[in-house]
Amino acid sequence: MKECNLCGKCCIKYSDGGLSASASEIDSWDIFRPDISRYTKNGTIWTNPDSGELLNLCPWLRKAPHEKKYFCDIYYDRPDDCKYYPVTIEQMINDECEMLEPNDLMNPEQAQKTLDKLMSDSRPPFI
Repeated sequence: MKECNLCGKCCIKYSDGGLSASASEIDSWDIFRPDISRYTKNGTIWTNPDSGELLNLCPWLRKAPHEKKYFCDIYYDRPDDCKYYPVTIEQMINDECEMLEPNDLMNPEQAQKTLDKLMSDSRPPFI
């Protein structure tokens, strides 16, 4: 399995309603990151602060100039859904994740173990 190449596929795919944030995350943003909190409405994240409508793309996703790389402007304060991604090899396959190598596809069970190890610092112990 390769390291993440910042292709942005996961952020693009899930940013239009495919993500959630816990009430405690939103409460924390209300207090410490009102700039993020502006993009929440009734527990839904990434809504237009003016209209309240769901955005098509995460407002914090930035494309690097002249490159095919994406960056998160709220990386350290991003929702847990973002921190925990990817969860399964199947999810990575469905999302056409560029971290996967041919060997991962031939042995998904081993690839899942590798992924779990790679993500151990990002996920809570129960995942």
